[in-house]
Amino acid sequence: MARMHSRKRGKHGSKKPAKKTAPSWIRYKPKEVELLIAKLAKEGKSTAQIGILLRDTYGIPSILALCGKSISAILKEKKLLPDIPEDLTALFKKYASIVKHLEANKHDETAARGLHLAESLINRLVKYYKRTGRIPETWKFDSERMGFFAE
Repeated sequence: MARMHSRKRGKHGSKKPAKKTAPSWIRYKPKEVELLIAKLAKEGKSTAQIGILLRDTYGIPSILALCGKSISAILKEKKLLPDIPEDLTALFKKYASIVKHLEANKHDETAARGLHLAESLINRLVKYYKRTGRIPETWKFDSERMGFFAE
């Protein structure tokens, strides 16, 4: 698939197995995995970090195949899902770091374009999350508050 802001095609990523069934060698039950996901979420791990931990430490290749629902769905059931989605938070951090860079390097036109593209992507995601009900309709992106996300 083509990239959004360039004319390049990129390389294909790895493919998941066609079968959506849990492998026979997994020794965890779905309830155990759900409790483990809740415990990791309470420790402050994001959904992506939880998935990586379960894959690398516990040997669970697919939560969806084992439990029949995604990590986000499990966290939503247990009311542990963060208010702002993980991908939007990552974009806020990226936006804040570009702003911080531009304060020190005012003539960096490439970074200014990157800031514009990041803001466009944030606005597109916000529109999607409002439409799906993930964030409230009254929520608004404020570029002044993004300094909070700078590291």
